Amino acid sequence: MKKIIYSVFTLLLLGAAGCSDDFFDINENPNSPTEESITPQLILPRALHATAARMATSYDYAAHWMGYWSRSGTYGPSAEQESYAITTSYQADEWSGWYDILKDADLMEKKAIAGNDPFYNAAAKVIKSIGFMYLVDQYNNVPYTNAFDFENNILPSYDSGQDIYNSLLDSLEVAATLIESAEITPEIYSVDVLFGGPRNSGVSYSSAATATEKMMWRKLINTQRLKLLVRQSEVFGGTAPTAELARITSEGAGFLGTGESASVQPGYAQIEGQQNPFYDTYESTVTGTRDQYNRANNYVLDKLRQNNDIRYQYYFSPAATPLNGNTYYGYNFGEIIGNDEPKQANSSDVSGPGLAKSATQPQWLFTSVESLFLQAEATQRGWLPGDAETAYENAVTESFIWLGATRTDIITPEVPATPTTPMIPAVTAVRNATYLANEYLAQETAIVDYEAAGNKINLIVTQKYLGLVGINNFEAWVDYRRVGVPSDLPLSLSPNRGQNVIPSRLLYPQNEYNYNAANVGAQGTVSAQTSKVFWDK
Repeated sequence: MKKIIYSVFTLLLLGAAGCSDDFFDINENPNSPTEESITPQLILPRALHATAARMATSYDYAAHWMGYWSRSGTYGPSAEQESYAITTSYQADEWSGWYDILKDADLMEKKAIAGNDPFYNAAAKVIKSIGFMYLVDQYNNVPYTNAFDFENNILPSYDSGQDIYNSLLDSLEVAATLIESAEITPEIYSVDVLFGGPRNSGVSYSSAATATEKMMWRKLINTQRLKLLVRQSEVFGGTAPTAELARITSEGAGFLGTGESASVQPGYAQIEGQQNPFYDTYESTVTGTRDQYNRANNYVLDKLRQNNDIRYQYYFSPAATPLNGNTYYGYNFGEIIGNDEPKQANSSDVSGPGLAKSATQPQWLFTSVESLFLQAEATQRGWLPGDAETAYENAVTESFIWLGATRTDIITPEVPATPTTPMIPAVTAVRNATYLANEYLAQETAIVDYEAAGNKINLIVTQKYLGLVGINNFEAWVDYRRVGVPSDLPLSLSPNRGQNVIPSRLLYPQNEYNYNAANVGAQGTVSAQTSKVFWDK
């Protein structure tokens, strides 16, 4: 924990030496940042941006392990990642990166409590619930209770993953109450880059706008609560978390629904350091540098194409220079790629038109697609009321809509022309996303047909897997560990894999062993192959 830094202070200092028009500057005097001079209003936009950016761009390792992405033919093997033989240095930024964000959220929470400001208090709790969830999902037990008490606990002890989840659920219940009671001032509306003014550019401050803002925060809070519960599905066993769900549903706000993605928009611009994070990382930087490493994985590419699923054209891009008619070309994870094999220009990148729409697009944090699939699974389990098949179909349809999927069909007249009947010309018809989703759902195939599915939970999670390609790569790794879906996911073809399988967790970073040895040592011997997160049964 010694390497945890105050990310607000660090970024302020970087901003002082860098571009002066950085829209994330949060202090009028960046040369003299102090904790006292930083207010919740200054922390919130940066913390939301950093959270969404990390969720969208830090989990390429999960995308590779889970059959979404692969290394292009232009690069040599990534030995540690592709052999699954990870070390204490692998993805160490996951630890420091999340704790940096969480320190900012903790500071915002403390200042909001001191200033009796329920909105910022609630927002801080939401960010902390996301960050600590990701930490537990990767490491299991982590510092939580004393994580930011540097004066009294410079070497913090670890809390159990289960206890942290329980605490996060309690905290989110408090957050829901705080948001409901909060007064949305013009200042709050102007800095809330998630649901406030910047997110809804052109919508002036008004009672109607702020009522919508509060309602969307409540829906996000409830959906995050649902996510924490679904994570624990195999821990609950046959006992539904009825009390928690009853409290959520009784509050009236519901969950993020159709068209209700939680997306950050601080004013992304085609300027260095200000582009949409996903676009900047996987599509193109301002100077035109493109991601040449990550490419489509044949596993998911084939699964989509073989089931008449047009979404592959929105997750991936056509090859810049196709070879032998292979417009969409992928690789197998861990394979040895010969010098004469297709290279990055001959393969499909991972920033398809459904994901990287523009450098100025909002950055998704929690999509409507994921929310609807969580609701579908909870309904199927009997945790939520409603028709599970309808919830499942709504989730699949939302995936097509979110991507903006369309298809243009050429309709040829069925009646041929005769000497007395002139030829009827062919016409084109543009099929929208809902039409394409209905067409897809009508297929009587094992991967789609709800009524024929023997294990409907697995079907829902399979379609969730297919609906979040490149959008939430981490969620696929969670579900794989949680319920074993997809069940036919191939292991790495790396010759160095040996008997290793997809890791069940990350290893604690080496800095913890260097600086917090007693507390990390108390967690026992940790293996990425056999040690599991508490909800992984």
